[in-house]
Amino acid sequence: MKLKRNNIVKKYKWLTDKNQQFIISCNYDGIICASFLKHYLNWELVGYYDYNSIWLSNAAVENRNKIIWVDLNILPETGKSIGGHIVSINKDLPKGFLSSCNPNVVMNLTYKDFKNKFPFSTLIFLMWLHNIKITNNAIGKLFILHSDNSWMKIQKYSNNIRDWANILSEYDWSFLKNIDSIGFEKKIDQYLYPKLITIGAASNFSKLKSNHLNIRSRESNINPDWDSDIILKLFSIFGQNLGWTLPTLPIITKRVDGLRRKIELSKVIDMGIHKFISKYKVFSYAITSPKIISYTVFKKYESSRSYK
Repeated sequence: MKLKRNNIVKKYKWLTDKNQQFIISCNYDGIICASFLKHYLNWELVGYYDYNSIWLSNAAVENRNKIIWVDLNILPETGKSIGGHIVSINKDLPKGFLSSCNPNVVMNLTYKDFKNKFPFSTLIFLMWLHNIKITNNAIGKLFILHSDNSWMKIQKYSNNIRDWANILSEYDWSFLKNIDSIGFEKKIDQYLYPKLITIGAASNFSKLKSNHLNIRSRESNINPDWDSDIILKLFSIFGQNLGWTLPTLPIITKRVDGLRRKIELSKVIDMGIHKFISKYKVFSYAITSPKIISYTVFKKYESSRSYK
């Protein structure tokens, strides 16, 4: 089965609408998506979500039912989101996901299909959707392929990468060449990672290691309470190397704190996904492994923190 971008756009028209307001994940992937969406669609960044807390500007509070959640998966039926986690146990999908665009859902993939899950980043899916070619600029390419550690996944899961490059049709996938090489890894190790470390945007290591130089992939998790300077520096880097318009930082006026929990997938299967969501009042969830669901719940907004 091949996916046609025209069919995706027809079903999720909001993905091509201009001047929308959106919230991003609190990591490198969300931040680079924000730059892309500002440049190509003039979307306005109004908040952040890290699966523990939501940071909201006044615009986000006032227009909360119209907000688009990027690089995220949320359940409220009034929300729209675009993300790439596995969320399906079976074909009985929660209503909140029916208005959200997720390549795994579009392809009817469930927790049983982990080896076939969407392997790219949300950014690369957006670039495919809008038919924006990945730059030939060597440095710019590094920043794009760092999103969701896509370059490492290209090395590690070549068969699945090849399958999805075929599924996402009518796109120039030539950038996939020469990534599984010592030369590419040297660029990551000698330029990209030192650059990110210098600005404080390489906070953690992931479990994956590269094929040739045994490089551990780096992750960038951001806390909007004190990392505005890192976000601005990343926006600036993307502007310089990709030519993308710099987004404006939202002025955060409210933070809503939730609880992030995990539960064995087998228990949710026994209970039923709809009962699980209703019982625990789940705001968002992702099946993070064939055995575990990670989910977030929120108390009432009255307990949220306001910024003055």
